[in-house]
Order: sequence, then C-alpha cells, then structure tokens
Amino acid sequence: MIAFPNCKINLGLNILTRMENGFHELETFFYPVNIHDALEILPAKILATELMVTGINAGETENNICLKAYRLLKKDYPQLPEISIHLHKAIPLGAGLGGGSADGAAMLRLINNKFNLNIEENRLFGYASMLGSDCPFFLINKPCLAAGRGEKLTPLAVSLSSYKLVIINPGIHVNTGDAYQGIKPVMPKKRIQEIIMQPTATWKAELKNDFENSIFDKHPVIKNLKEQLYSEGAVYASMTGSGSTVYGIFKHNINPQFLSGTDYFYKIIEAT
Repeated sequence: MIAFPNCKINLGLNILTRMENGFHELETFFYPVNIHDALEILPAKILATELMVTGINAGETENNICLKAYRLLKKDYPQLPEISIHLHKAIPLGAGLGGGSADGAAMLRLINNKFNLNIEENRLFGYASMLGSDCPFFLINKPCLAAGRGEKLTPLAVSLSSYKLVIINPGIHVNTGDAYQGIKPVMPKKRIQEIIMQPTATWKAELKNDFENSIFDKHPVIKNLKEQLYSEGAVYASMTGSGSTVYGIFKHNINPQFLSGTDYFYKIIEAT
C-alpha cells in the first residue's frame, strides 16, 4: 500500500503567548501544496520492522517519524505485524514545509487502512498530535486556520487556485527550537482569520510571519529570496513556518532567472 504525502505552506504566522507548559500559542493558516513524498508499506523482509529512505535528505532512519508512528500504534495494537517501509523524500526537511509531519500522518492512515484497525477519526487525530503539532493538519489536508500549538484546526474556504506558486528552499536547515529563541510573543492588531479572508492583494501589507525577523538576521539569503520574489511580481511572498523555504504567489507565469547557477530546490506549481 502506498501514499503520497504532500507538504504545506503557512499563510501568516503569529506567536501570541508562551504557555505555562513551555509551548507557544500561535495562529497560522495552513495551505496544502502539491509537492509530494512517496510512502509505501510492505510485508517485512526480515523478522523486524525496517525503514529505507531514498531521495533528498536520505540518511539516518532510527528517529524517523514513520517509525515513530508505527511504534505508537504498535503499543495499542500489538497484533500489528512487522513491516518494511520505503520512504522516498522529495520534500526538503527542516524547511518549514511540514514534510516530516505529512509523512507521519500518512503512516498512521496507511497502517489503519492496511490492517483494518478501524481507528475512529478523533482518535487518529490524537495519535497525530502525539507525533507532532502539525501532524493533525495533514489528516484533514484542506486549507485550515490553526491555533494552539497548531493542532486546533478550523477549515476555511480559502482558494489560491487562480495563482501559481513558486517554492524555493536554499538548503539551509533551520532548527525550530532555535527559531523560537528569537521570538517575543505579541498579540497582533489584526488576526490572521480576518486578513486571510481579504483579497490576496492586501496580504503584503498585513499578513506577517513572526519568525522572519530573527531568521532573516541569521540567514540574509532567505530575506533576499523573498525580496527577489516581490521584484519578480509576486502578489504575496513570505517565509513558511520557521523557514528556510520561501514562496511567492503569482498571477502570471514566472521564469526565475535569479535562481540560475544555484543549487537551490525550487518548484513552480499550480495552486489548488
């Protein structure tokens, strides 16, 4: 059985408060994007569950979220057999695109369906929350306002289907924990839900990502990419999540000559 987990971008991201448990309360808008990994589960080749990772960022597998998802379900469903997992990565890691979270959510669904566990949706969301704050979104996989740590989700009818997206990752790995060190929580004058329902042309002036200032200071190349997207005519451009990926929303076709000669990961895709 195979799945093709897709990534997401954040349309705005506000860090509101630091909670007593040490986590930060945030608000953001998750938008699914058609860049996909491939995840397959097969009968075990040996008497143990194993994972093979290919594609970009292939390497150490022991702490991979797909294995964590399998082990999480195995605790409650000991009848689960050993399996062989193949994950082919096309979504950059540590990039603010949620590729790891998408893989984890897809693994939960694959196991649930493959082995007829009949886990109800709300319980599946509970397992996803244990894996990571972004994981529940990928079970819904529709445009959603996110609150709390990102796990409180409200689907909203927001569409970018008339636009093209340019997604650029310069190969810089941003540690999320480190990114939070540069954040001073503040309540915005205008909330993301209100801004996101306005015409896209108004977003540039009002829709912000609170991680940008500290990340741009550490990695000016990311700031430069955002500025270049605007110079190419983007209606809106931003860093997604805690970086390092940036994206631009365009009404027209774009040929990003400024990327020639770089080894940056980039995609030009139709928004859905």
